[in-house]
Amino acid sequence: MLIKERSSGMYRLSSYFLARTIGDLPLELALPTAFVFIIYWMGGLKPDPATFILSLLVVLYSVLVSQSLGLAFGAILMEIKQATTLASVTTLVFLIAGGYYVQQIPPFIVWLKYLSYSYYCYKLLLGVQYTEDDFYECSKGVMCKVADFPPIKSIGLNHLWADVCIMALMLVGYRLIAYLALHRVR
Repeated sequence: MLIKERSSGMYRLSSYFLARTIGDLPLELALPTAFVFIIYWMGGLKPDPATFILSLLVVLYSVLVSQSLGLAFGAILMEIKQATTLASVTTLVFLIAGGYYVQQIPPFIVWLKYLSYSYYCYKLLLGVQYTEDDFYECSKGVMCKVADFPPIKSIGLNHLWADVCIMALMLVGYRLIAYLALHRVR
């Protein structure tokens, strides 16, 4: 469809890309919003409206970044089966390296977590729910700091604005890659 539209010369690629990006937003964000509305309260997370809104925004932000990565793969490869396979493998690697499923990552691949949007999303979601000064009951009558809980300690609860900025760079960078890759399509 893109090739047909570009060959007719009716509008520029930037117009098409921007319109497609904005037009897809409501459908791309509707299901994750419904998901968070259901799961947040079922999960017993902080019953604070501000925390809920921040959690929703982090999830939607992560959806936009992952969508950007998918657009980049699709635009580079221009074949749906190859792009789907590459996106699936990359997402799986990012999820594993991100620290949510596996906390003890081998040293030779620990650097992958810094490329993973899921790492930053997970860290932001933890930062929304907890502060370094929060406590939890680690055993009967004993209170421990949330920041000392091993899975949280491996991720950390600090530098959240840096994580927001890194995800913004990923969002813009992946979309720019997708745009430049579409530019070469004739």
